[in-house]
Amino acid sequence: MPRNILVERLRAAPVAEQQVEIVERKGLGHPDSICDAIMEQVARALTREYLERFGAVLHFNLDKGMLIAGRAEHRLNGGRIIEPMRLVFGDRATTAAGGQSIDVGGLAVATAQEWLRHNLRFVDPKRDVTYQVEIKPGSQALAEIFHGAVHEGLYGANDTSAAVGYAPLSETERLVLDAEAYINSTEFKNAFPESGEDVKVMGFRTHHRLVMTVAVPLLDRYIPSEGEYFARKEQIRAAVQSFVDERRQTLEEIRVDLNTLDSPGRGVDGMYLTVLGTSAEDGDSGQVGRGNRVNGVIALNRPASAEAAAGKNPVSHTGKIYNILSHRIAGEIYREVPGVREVYVWLCSQIGVPIDRPKIASAQIVLAPGVRFAAAARHTREIIDRELAQIGTFVQELTAGRYGVH
Repeated sequence: MPRNILVERLRAAPVAEQQVEIVERKGLGHPDSICDAIMEQVARALTREYLERFGAVLHFNLDKGMLIAGRAEHRLNGGRIIEPMRLVFGDRATTAAGGQSIDVGGLAVATAQEWLRHNLRFVDPKRDVTYQVEIKPGSQALAEIFHGAVHEGLYGANDTSAAVGYAPLSETERLVLDAEAYINSTEFKNAFPESGEDVKVMGFRTHHRLVMTVAVPLLDRYIPSEGEYFARKEQIRAAVQSFVDERRQTLEEIRVDLNTLDSPGRGVDGMYLTVLGTSAEDGDSGQVGRGNRVNGVIALNRPASAEAAAGKNPVSHTGKIYNILSHRIAGEIYREVPGVREVYVWLCSQIGVPIDRPKIASAQIVLAPGVRFAAAARHTREIIDRELAQIGTFVQELTAGRYGVH
């Protein structure tokens, strides 16, 4: 049976040509990003455990997690943690199969500690964080989906969910994404060890002018005085300014503003200082699904799925599979179909139906002047059908951890 694929022409200016564009990126140490990253790593670890012990991925979804902020005292030359952060693991997983038990909670805590140790330089995973495991066995109905493939080796969708992806990234999206990656790079941390990992970049473009509001906490152990704080802050701002200036293409001007809540003369209260490099130590809690989309940015001009991809299982949960696949398909269409300036791909599953048969797969394409819609639409449909036919390979790659959740 042919797949239900629809293609329509979108008569609109590409986002990069619209007058206003807003793009956000929450960096590595942002509380929401920490939750997404850890729950995704736990999902990958559990997938490996299931495959090694049982030869198949069993039912789980670990897309519920929360990081509860602790309490800290900030002081020049180094503050202290008064109360540790708390990481709560939630949702469902298979905890026993074939007469064997699986220590899902122990695996979750060990995986989280390893991620924290590897990614946040000043967080001691055992001293600065406590752990609360609330992962329970899943419902029998959803677990049944995993008892056997239902169509050509593919599982049925274990949720009715929709996702949308797009291509290409605009210049603003790319610069916001690259700026955070630069600030959290090894090169930058070597040059500015006082810069924390809890980076946030908000890009606001009007016409050809981009303002980037950047937040970067400074580690109080490196700051001996208020004057030194503002001197180092300006050095960091100038480095980021130079980085984005070198990479701009069509933009006429970029302005970087850093830590705009700062207020000279107020001492510690007028500076963005942290003990550990993340606001989760005392300022802000985090939650799965509130961070970046799977392509790494939060683009307010773009349609977006409400599903959190992080932590979901990679073989049947279309909230993860379609989220990532829709962006992949959009990229293929943009690269392969002549005259496509921008494309949006929508996928919607129905619970229980094989994942290669979405109830609807559709694309909206923005074409260059003079391009014939009929030919572009036919080519677009062929690409969507091809990618859905190869979804088994995509799922295998997803299961192996090839595609990240940013």
